[in-house]
Amino acid sequence: MSKKSDQSFDSLMDKFANNIYGSSKGKLRHELLVNNLNQYINHNDKPLDIIDVGGGTGIMSKVMLEWGHKLTFNDLSADAVAMAKKNLANYENVSFMCSSLSDLPTQQTYDVVICHAVLEWLESPLEAISSLLTKVKPGGVLSLSFFNKDAHRFGNLLYGNFDYVAADMKHKNTVRLNPNNALEPQKVIHHLDDLPCEIISSAGIRCFHDYLRDITKQTDEYEKIKAAEIKYGHREPYKWLGKYFHLILRCNS
Repeated sequence: MSKKSDQSFDSLMDKFANNIYGSSKGKLRHELLVNNLNQYINHNDKPLDIIDVGGGTGIMSKVMLEWGHKLTFNDLSADAVAMAKKNLANYENVSFMCSSLSDLPTQQTYDVVICHAVLEWLESPLEAISSLLTKVKPGGVLSLSFFNKDAHRFGNLLYGNFDYVAADMKHKNTVRLNPNNALEPQKVIHHLDDLPCEIISSAGIRCFHDYLRDITKQTDEYEKIKAAEIKYGHREPYKWLGKYFHLILRCNS
């Protein structure tokens, strides 16, 4: 929403872009999200009206534009908006908005609302989900991905970071590129029970990649790990181990 503790990436965008999308982690996360969305966005009819909330570098917005849709890019960070304008300069049918979620126009609704890797940076992420749903047209889609606290805990226990886990994975000093408010998927799903939507897809993102003992396989056998993620990422029990969790919701009202 628009709280003082909500994270903006002003002055950090270059570092953010390099850290996230300059690695197999970021590449795989992006490609898995695109693969999931491709199954639930209609490409055959007229262009859809889409907003990318907290769009960061514009990497997902670029995909939507390449698919032929109309795109509104939004981010709280003015630096992010400037980077996205540069990255999307060759595309038409795109507009830009620098604002918090709570400051988005109240009457404007969209066929598709995308909010990826944003909730974990907010002070009140569950409240934000409720607000995001008000931006979706009836029958439209909300795509949410968020940092999975359960998987984060699991991974740190595997690495032997017992004191860190005992401290509920809180850093003594603020690390600006570490999420403030990771979410437990089951708690998010429970929250959705009282909202006017239905879950049409749930998947883990990077269910295996981050746990590989031989980290050279993350790049040397990238296509094989990607194929395994696609094959098992929607299945029990693997999806709950994804470092990110991806929900696609259909709005009912």
